[in-house]
Amino acid sequence: MVMACRVINKRRHVGLQQLSSFAETGRTFLGPVKSSKFVIDEECHESVLISSTGRLLESLDLTSAVGQLLNEAVQAQNNTYRTGTSTLLCLVGAWSSAAEECLHLGVPISLIVSVMSEGLNSCIEEIVSLQVPIQNVFDCIDNTKTFSGLETLNVSLYPFLQIPSDTGLMQKKHDLKDVASQSLVIYSLPGRPVKSPKLFGPQAKVEADKNTSQTPQTLGNSLLADTHCRRSVLTHSRHFSRADNNQRISKPDGFLEQHSAATLKTYRCNDLLELEVGLSHGDDSSMKLVDEAVRLQYQNAGVQQGGRAVPFLFDISGIFTCCLPGLPETLSCVCPGYVTVVSISRTALIEELQKQPIRVVLVEGDLTENYRHLGFNKPANIKTVSESMKVEPDSSEELWTNHVLQVLIKFNVNLVLSQGNVSECLIEKCTHSKRLVVGSVNGSVMQAFAEASGAVQVAYITQVNENCVGSGVCVTFWRSIPFDAVDGTSRMAILLKTEGMNLVTVVLTSPVTAQMQTKEDRFWACAYRLHYALKEQKVLLGGGAVEFLCLSHLQILAEQSLHKGNQDSSGWFHNTSSWLASSLALYRPTVLKCLAEGWHRYLSTLLCNTASYSSEFEANTFIQHHLQNAADSGSPSSYILNEYSKQKSGIFNSGISNKLEQIPSVYDIVTPKIEAWRRALDLVLLVLQTDSEIITGLGRTQIKSQDSEGFLFL
Repeated sequence: MVMACRVINKRRHVGLQQLSSFAETGRTFLGPVKSSKFVIDEECHESVLISSTGRLLESLDLTSAVGQLLNEAVQAQNNTYRTGTSTLLCLVGAWSSAAEECLHLGVPISLIVSVMSEGLNSCIEEIVSLQVPIQNVFDCIDNTKTFSGLETLNVSLYPFLQIPSDTGLMQKKHDLKDVASQSLVIYSLPGRPVKSPKLFGPQAKVEADKNTSQTPQTLGNSLLADTHCRRSVLTHSRHFSRADNNQRISKPDGFLEQHSAATLKTYRCNDLLELEVGLSHGDDSSMKLVDEAVRLQYQNAGVQQGGRAVPFLFDISGIFTCCLPGLPETLSCVCPGYVTVVSISRTALIEELQKQPIRVVLVEGDLTENYRHLGFNKPANIKTVSESMKVEPDSSEELWTNHVLQVLIKFNVNLVLSQGNVSECLIEKCTHSKRLVVGSVNGSVMQAFAEASGAVQVAYITQVNENCVGSGVCVTFWRSIPFDAVDGTSRMAILLKTEGMNLVTVVLTSPVTAQMQTKEDRFWACAYRLHYALKEQKVLLGGGAVEFLCLSHLQILAEQSLHKGNQDSSGWFHNTSSWLASSLALYRPTVLKCLAEGWHRYLSTLLCNTASYSSEFEANTFIQHHLQNAADSGSPSSYILNEYSKQKSGIFNSGISNKLEQIPSVYDIVTPKIEAWRRALDLVLLVLQTDSEIITGLGRTQIKSQDSEGFLFL
């Protein structure tokens, strides 16, 4: 797919403009009400429906260096967490524009990097107050209370971002129209005293007292250290990988205790159904399947452990998907065992094999005549030519096929599972001899069959002996009527299972073939959200709450920097020039405002995508109203927690439900969300600094004077 072109201003930062342009294509993927896109292949004219950032970037023409970096950052997030890519892309666009605006205003690059990094780190510390602990969700699991029971409720997808019903507030919104158009640029509240002392933790007041006695020459060690750390981004990591996720989200002890204690009194989640609804983000059908898979694993674990002496853990590696396009969506379900597809021509074979338990052989690699395991493959570009004799083309494969069949007959094997490709000739011969061969089996599935059946995986069929053969495997049709399970490509679904195998297959069906990829992506997004929530034993209040807190928090920081001037920054540098100290005091409010503008644009996009607002103007006015209320309250985090606790107020749940108990909370997972933020900012700052170094041609070691740091040398 070719992306719509955007006019690039050569006189401004080209790389940042390219990032903004790429990010604009994925705005509709943010939030619960996604607008899907059709991607059409220009060569074969096939189309596919996508609704995820990863699939979008796979289809775009990303030949530029910036496009490649963006794609690698998104793919790294997707491969690690399977969620958060839309947030990453949207913030990349918002913060690219913010960094570009800072450059336009003359802010030195080193200060943009340092202050933006400082601002994001401060936001991550601040949102600890919105964490909700997860406790014992499997202790009292109720099998009569399932996820599908809540599907009929008209629930709020984003309870913190609802249209206000109060008439006075609506009138106030119209009165704000004259000034709301400026809210995209000016977010601070001039003249308003800052009531919240919690800027960087409980020690902020002590540090402020110390700073009053210091001079601009000693302007803070932490920002200088953060500048040095942020420069390490220029190592050009191919995937922006994080090996130290836990360390990066660690918080000062006092700050964590101060806020989490208040949160524990009000919010906790000890119900699996509540957690699943909160993490579904509007995708009820996918989360329903996840719920069924979890409950099936829970039942299997209880049978195997005999009373559950060991706490149950949701094992996402034991869940697999089988996509069957062309079938009605009502056939989507969860099955114990392994569901796969075979040719419809093997119907008679399956009918024969399903009558009794069969023996199985597991092959690690390809099941072909010319396969050699890694290290013994011959170079593909070398051919041996012999004129002395003529060999029939298929004679060697025919001999090999006959030998494999003899081995299977010798050990009475009726099922062969191969992790790689399988010879078509072998499949045909085995079918005639009432033996089923299945290829391209996932490695985890192979391991599950090995543990449950007692089979030992082999690299070659010639290695098979009696000790390698497993037993007790059952083969049957996925549906009671075989032809009900035939997809649009004349393939038939079958079910393989054995006693004691904790393997679950989620069968996804859709009458629209182009929709299958999207359906599978959405299922895995829900599954991984639940997986990480249970793994970390905590979630964040969702629905835009954490982003709103970040926006409000940055406004407070910017306003305090603006009012206190040099004294507010008097602890950030030491052994540095007076120029850099004064520049920090001058530009820090500007950079923080631009960073806050990124959060504002994110929330505005989120609101518009909830289908609750007809224009960005209405969304921005609503955001501005809550910002005013948060500032008046003196503590934005307390304001958000208070509004969540009194959802009957009509502001957050208007038009949703009159019964408070029917309004489920919306949750976000912690680490994947924070990593999406960090990857977005890392990418923006990487492009910002890399483009600068390419233009100047000066490395860090070539700049001898610290006074020159931050200037653009042409």
